[in-house]
Amino acid sequence: MKLVCATNNLHKISEIKNIIDSSYQLVSLKEIGITEDIPEEENTFEGNALAKARYVFQKTGMNVFADDSGLEVVALNNQPGVYSARYSGNEKDYKANNSLLLKNMEGVTNRKARFKTVVALILDGKEYIFDGIIEGFITKNPRGSGGFGYDPLFVPKNHILTFAEMSISEKNKISHRSRAVNKLILFLNANTLL
Repeated sequence: MKLVCATNNLHKISEIKNIIDSSYQLVSLKEIGITEDIPEEENTFEGNALAKARYVFQKTGMNVFADDSGLEVVALNNQPGVYSARYSGNEKDYKANNSLLLKNMEGVTNRKARFKTVVALILDGKEYIFDGIIEGFITKNPRGSGGFGYDPLFVPKNHILTFAEMSISEKNKISHRSRAVNKLILFLNANTLL
């Protein structure tokens, strides 16, 4: 089955391709000629994921899924949340976002946080939502060179390595994105004929 993955973020596509099995053919936005950034103007992960999926479906009529993910930090009233990618500005600069987060966490002892992903699927014109959450905490300094976004600052609960210190396969066993995508795959396997 051919599925459009509604993102131009190569890191996300790489992670998802490592989760999803080969019976599904993932197609990127670039491969179907959509190179513009799809606006993320909603105030929830669900709203943004659905908006992106609907945008692609309306343009192409193809089966599509989109995700919206973010980091929610307890001591910062669950910020940066839906603004995670643009926390320090519209440039979506990972390093600047991490620096701002660490600055805002100075002197804060409660470092609990969670990553959340919401996946919106439009299959044969019908909409479905799947989510994935992983609890953890924010380190005091960036660690590791893998992953992207806030991965160098996030240690999952019951682990000692940040996401950025893990291999992609280690991260994909436990990450918020893999939890949401695995729910998507279970649904597709149960509801489609490949």
